Amino acid sequence: MDSNIKAYLDLGIEYAITYGLKVIFFLLLLFVTFKVAGWVNRMIRRIVDKKELDPALGHFFANIAKYCVLVLGVVTSLGTVGIETASFAAVLAATGFAVGMALQGTLGHFASGVMLLLFRPFKVGDYVTVGGQSGTVKAIDLFSTVLDTADNKRITMPNGMVYGNQIENASFHDIRRVDVAVGTAYEADNDKTREVLMRAIKSEPLVLDDPEPAVTLNELGASSIDWTMKAWVKKENYWPVRDSLTRAAKYELDKEDIGIPYPQMELSIQSGSAATLPPQSPTPSH
Repeated sequence: MDSNIKAYLDLGIEYAITYGLKVIFFLLLLFVTFKVAGWVNRMIRRIVDKKELDPALGHFFANIAKYCVLVLGVVTSLGTVGIETASFAAVLAATGFAVGMALQGTLGHFASGVMLLLFRPFKVGDYVTVGGQSGTVKAIDLFSTVLDTADNKRITMPNGMVYGNQIENASFHDIRRVDVAVGTAYEADNDKTREVLMRAIKSEPLVLDDPEPAVTLNELGASSIDWTMKAWVKKENYWPVRDSLTRAAKYELDKEDIGIPYPQMELSIQSGSAATLPPQSPTPSH
């Protein structure tokens, strides 16, 4: 009996030493895995901050890297205690494939969101036109972009639609050109008209001297001579200056008696001899 107890004790001690060391090594690997994952997360956030990328993008990539390190570390740790990890990895791969197929459209919007945050064709606060919609950018998320229109409507657009369309960013440069179209009467002197329109531009103090403003003769229209007033302004002054230049043009043209004609059509009727109808035969009586 004593020999049996001693044998069981020896076997228990052997198992305790063998598996105890594996458990300790397993826990040690988990500890190192969590430390490395946290370090990777912080390092990516610092890189994103240094590169002045979008915080949302940095947060996303930092978390993705963290969870990748965690999954790799846990799978490796399980292998150290004798647990078969090949089937576990296959299940993870199959699950990832199934989720990817189910969320194919959503992942497309997500990929477009990543591209928008990486290449930054616009930022929050810019006035853009995308897919026929114009507005001020209020938010750029990983799946959608939010615009507020000039009449205070909110538009939420999937990022796939945003990135897949032509993007017009009116706020990208510090200055913009204001174009005001003006039509004048054919009776007006062209040189005088140009001088008057330029005076209207010069009357606006928010117009920049460099680049120089200009007045261009576009075409001889059906009812008017068509001009364009071109003035450069700071981007935040675009709409106020456009309004004031339109007002100034009307005021200066009226002061110089230069007409702004209405659409007209000339109708010419040529007189001629009246046509003679042939005599009609009398209707026979019955």
